[in-house]
Amino acid sequence: MEHTYRLVISCPDRVGIVAKVSNFLSTYNGWITEASHHSDTQTGWFFMRHEIKANSIPFGLDQFRAAFEPIAREFNMNWHIADSARPKKVILMCSKESHCVADLLHRWHSKEINAEIVAVISNHDDLRRMVEWHEIPYHHVPVSKENKAEAFAHIDELFQKYEADVVVLARYMQILPGELCERYAGKVINIHHSFLPSFAGARPYHQAYSRGVKLIGATCHYVTQDLDEGPIIEQDVIRITHSDSIEDMVRLGKDVEKNVLARGLRSHIEDRVITFENKTVVFD
Repeated sequence: MEHTYRLVISCPDRVGIVAKVSNFLSTYNGWITEASHHSDTQTGWFFMRHEIKANSIPFGLDQFRAAFEPIAREFNMNWHIADSARPKKVILMCSKESHCVADLLHRWHSKEINAEIVAVISNHDDLRRMVEWHEIPYHHVPVSKENKAEAFAHIDELFQKYEADVVVLARYMQILPGELCERYAGKVINIHHSFLPSFAGARPYHQAYSRGVKLIGATCHYVTQDLDEGPIIEQDVIRITHSDSIEDMVRLGKDVEKNVLARGLRSHIEDRVITFENKTVVFD
């Protein structure tokens, strides 16, 4: 993978933003390898993502930030710049179902995902051997009504210990406390079936089967205090027919879930997602 810097910007829309940023980069001989822009006419907000060859600029990120700050102030920008050579630190959280964790571990092991999976946290011990085969630390933190506060305090300690850039709820069947959602806003990604809100609760595929649904799918989103209502990063569907059994639906649903989660995580770790209000702009 080519070493690049990723400049990500959102700001009120106005004339001259692209020209100003492009001129800044050109001044320092910055070589843009990818440029994405989006103007939201409903909100009057502008979004931008540039990838720049790191070796084309004569200074590092700290000097870049200092040099770019006057432009950021002029246009009232929310912005950050990231280094592709620094893989983001990822913590996976799971319960008993293995399909999402196994898929992400495989993609990480085969270098399809440019990230560092630093730990796996689970409220069950079922997936320990699979995780530890990859030489990744596995933390079993049981959660019950009686110990919930203590358990999530320990989980928060693990987040801090591993300096996690992003936490992935890879079929983790516990609800994170509101204070954790707030503290790690924009850093926790969840995956679930897309039947919600129609078929909430237990056995959603059985409920969907009994209603004769023709589409099943999955949604990857950021976690907020409002359960399953955070900004959506990625979604997909697959068509089914009356001939598909409940078991077929579960199998197909798992395939969609793991693919959607992998795409959502990839977009996040490549700094392709910009959150605005309760929506996202996701640049391809």
